[in-house]
Order: sequence, then C-alpha cells, then structure tokens
Amino acid sequence: MMDLENMPERALAFVQAGQKAVIATVIETWGSAPRQVGAQMVVSGTGEMAGSVSGGCVEGAVVLAAMEALETGQARLMEFGVTDDEAFAVGLACGGRIRVLVAPVGGAMPLDLLAELVAARAARRQVALVVDLAGAAHRLVEAVAYPERFVMDRSGVSEDGRSFIHIHNPPLRLCVVGAVHIAQALVPMARIAGHDVTVIDPRPAFGSAARFGDVALVDDWPDEALAALGLDARTAVVTLTHDPKLDDPAIMAALNSDVYYLGCLGSTRTHAKRVARLTAAGFSQAEIGRIHAPVGLDIGARGPGEIAVSVLAQITQRLRRG
Repeated sequence: MMDLENMPERALAFVQAGQKAVIATVIETWGSAPRQVGAQMVVSGTGEMAGSVSGGCVEGAVVLAAMEALETGQARLMEFGVTDDEAFAVGLACGGRIRVLVAPVGGAMPLDLLAELVAARAARRQVALVVDLAGAAHRLVEAVAYPERFVMDRSGVSEDGRSFIHIHNPPLRLCVVGAVHIAQALVPMARIAGHDVTVIDPRPAFGSAARFGDVALVDDWPDEALAALGLDARTAVVTLTHDPKLDDPAIMAALNSDVYYLGCLGSTRTHAKRVARLTAAGFSQAEIGRIHAPVGLDIGARGPGEIAVSVLAQITQRLRRG
C-alpha cells in the first residue's frame, strides 16, 4: 500500500480532541511532482500540521486554504506548479504540477464517514473513498468496484474526470515460517518493498532478536501464530523450515484463507511428498495448486540472498499481476 501515514486517523484524533480538522489530498500530478497521488496532509483548527502534499513546496498555501475551508465548510480544489529549484530542494531533478483537494472534516468530509473509513482501515478492509469533484460529495465503496486499482494500489481521477478515487488498501503483510538463513535475507528486502513482516518459529535458537533485529518474532506453532495474526487477501505466507511438522500446519492454514501468495521451500521431490500429505488431509488439487513450489522465480538463484530475491520477485509478481 502507498503509505497514507495514518492521516485519516490523525484527522479523526484532532476532532475527537475538540479541534477542527482539514484533510488535503494530492489528486493529480504532472511531471516530477514531489509527492504521489493519494499523499495527504492534515491541518488542525490551530494550524498544526501532519503529513505532506509536496515535501514542503506548497504547504504554506495549503494551510491558508485549510483555514478558509474551516470557515466555509466547503471543499476546494487547488493547483500548484513546483519549480525546478523547489523540486531540487526536496530531492528531485525537475519540477512538476500537483492538484490538491482540501476538504474540511464535518463539512465536505462528513465526520461519520471519516470514522467509518478509520474503522475500515483498522479492520484491514479494502475500501475506496470516492469524491465527486464537482460537488465534493464523499462516499465509501468496496474493493469490488475498482478491482484493478486495488491490485495496483492506484488512486487517481476517474476516466471521465468527475471523481477522485482514493484507494485505502491494508498494509501488505508477509509471514515467514522458519527463521532460517533465507529468512534473514528476505526480511529486510521485504520491509524495503513495503511489507509488514512477521517471522514465526517456535525454536528459540532460530527466532532471536540477535539474528533478526527489530522484526516481529513469534515463537508459537505456525498454525496458532497465523490464526492469531489473521490471514487475508493482503497477506503472503512463505514456509522455509523444510520440516513438515512446522511447514504443513502453516500451509494448511494458508490454504484455508484468502492469502494472495503461498510459497514453500523445497525441491520438486520434496513438494511431491508435500502434495501427497495435503491430498491425504483432504485438500483438492485446485487448492494445492495455489502453492508456489519450489518457492521463488526460476532465476538460477544460489545461496540465501539470491533465493530471497527470487522469492520477493515472485511475491510481487503475484500481487501485481494476479
């Protein structure tokens, strides 16, 4: 998911604390704009700011517009040009233009709708906030309305130019079963790629902070750990232990869920034995066919680091191309 930096939650917190709030959202960009479509900034009634719509280039003007919007209760569309010099100051080679929607909470953005959005995000529901650009009416819709946008995490103005569709996907999660050498290489790569990573291994000698730093470590049995975490369509599971006592329960839990990716370490021969065990356990060939095994794209990988690259590449391919 593009990082929304918890701006809906920040806006709701301002209101619950007795302040007013305005949400500013980048709805279109041209050229080398400092922030992506969907980037947000929240401004409180006292002028306190959180987030960013331009990396510092136009925030002052947005704050002034936010103060005006609090007086009128009406949304406002603004367009800014970011000069080459301003772009260079925030780390870009050249400038661009951005279009920003400024919407006061309790006015153009209904408070109950904001609370519903925050609740949906907390529950890891895939929702889109759709804004009518003519009248600024806001509404929430489910992922089925814009399947391609949800797959690609792509917010933007609709093809007819009438609406802005703001995708709110839950953060991507990766559950790694087996705190082995491949996991040590895979975890930092996956975090850089935007995944919240949890490593699961009931063996204390493997799953230690000394080997994995500040990553979330769970020492429960894999099936129990995955049940506690909750598996959904924004979660990937990779099993790396090579031990059926640990891998199989995790695989079964994943196959009984909506995870978008399930990859399992092991040779073709090892996987054939795994298929036999899963078949005996009552899983269909179609269900078993969801497993990517041997795990990772076939890039001739050797060693933990290259195998980790192949695994993350396959996860990304499955996420973006289905």
